[in-house]
Amino acid sequence: MTTSVKSVSVSFADLGLSEPTLAALHKMKFEKPSPIQAAFIPIAMSGSDCIGQAHTGTGKTAAFVLPLLERLDFGRPVVQALVLTPTRELSEQVAEECKRLSYSSQCKTVCIVGGRPVRAQIAELQKGVHVAVGTPGRVIDLIERQNLSLGDLQFVVLDEADRMLDIGFRPDIEKILRRCPEERQTLLLSATLPPPVERLANRYMKTPQKVDMSTNGIATKTVDQYYVTVDYDRKMETLRWLLLDQRPQQVLVFLRTKRGADELYRKFAGKLPNVAILHGDLAQSHRDRVMKQFRSGEVRMLIATDVVGRGIDISGISHIINYDIPEYCDDYVHRVGRTGRLSSDEKGYAFTFVTRDQGEQLTNIEIRINNMLPEYKIPNFESARPQAPRKTIHEVEGFSNR
Repeated sequence: MTTSVKSVSVSFADLGLSEPTLAALHKMKFEKPSPIQAAFIPIAMSGSDCIGQAHTGTGKTAAFVLPLLERLDFGRPVVQALVLTPTRELSEQVAEECKRLSYSSQCKTVCIVGGRPVRAQIAELQKGVHVAVGTPGRVIDLIERQNLSLGDLQFVVLDEADRMLDIGFRPDIEKILRRCPEERQTLLLSATLPPPVERLANRYMKTPQKVDMSTNGIATKTVDQYYVTVDYDRKMETLRWLLLDQRPQQVLVFLRTKRGADELYRKFAGKLPNVAILHGDLAQSHRDRVMKQFRSGEVRMLIATDVVGRGIDISGISHIINYDIPEYCDDYVHRVGRTGRLSSDEKGYAFTFVTRDQGEQLTNIEIRINNMLPEYKIPNFESARPQAPRKTIHEVEGFSNR
């Protein structure tokens, strides 16, 4: 069964949450549930397996954290819930959300990820915790060391499941799930549900209910999306003019490769203040420092690969610039989801640079989001030579404008 909610007319109190949880939400100034929260929480509270599909920035983390906190037995300091995520940063964010939402309870959470001292994580587990949040590799490591026991597990959450499978975690996830108790509740959250994710769900979940908030499009009310026609050798100059034209409060510039990100950063470093770079080859201490500076607003322009394309909650980003058009349409969804967030009252803006030979890739993105992107002309700047007409989404066979 699939549930779809178009608007939210319920309060958190209507979802069956306890008074301590409602007090925590009030303290955090959560005024009303998002659509994914309104639909997902009651199902998760019932004990049924559930698949929640919604785009980044729609409140998916609280949608599964709140039901967990309601159903944990805090009198038993054993791991009762395991949350798997694709990245260290997302694991840390989820662990922090558990702590924030459980401020009036005794919930103890440990974050078990690579790039952090394993001894400290083992020590936390030995003290006794209720929730373990981590990446599949480190979770397996601690299971095999016999420092993480899954014997008392009641809840498993696969967060950003599509991303975990994208980056090759499927064997690790299956290895972990096979070691979990048969009698458990499994929750799966994902922005997209490609066939590999559906196969995983069919194999390891019991008649899951499905909540679909993806609606084929993304944040159209909160994000203005454009494409900018560029010549490949004028991307840098186009970016400079776009920054001058837009003067963003805070901007995230996405590139496909680490090498490309390094090259662009070198061109800006020392010329513009408050610029930083983030990709997977950088030391974890550097990544932590940059994310902290970006969240605080100290860094105004972050040049990054898709390591920050999913699941990182930063509410102040005003602009997303796809310096390189994403290779996969779903990556566009996640990149653009970084702006126009629920926690921000400001509209977001997304610009995608498109070279003359990338018209088909742009069309594929438009089909994916069910929206025709307008071209943005930077005032007083000619960004590219004229290009051949491209097909519109309405001209593509099999596409229907719903």
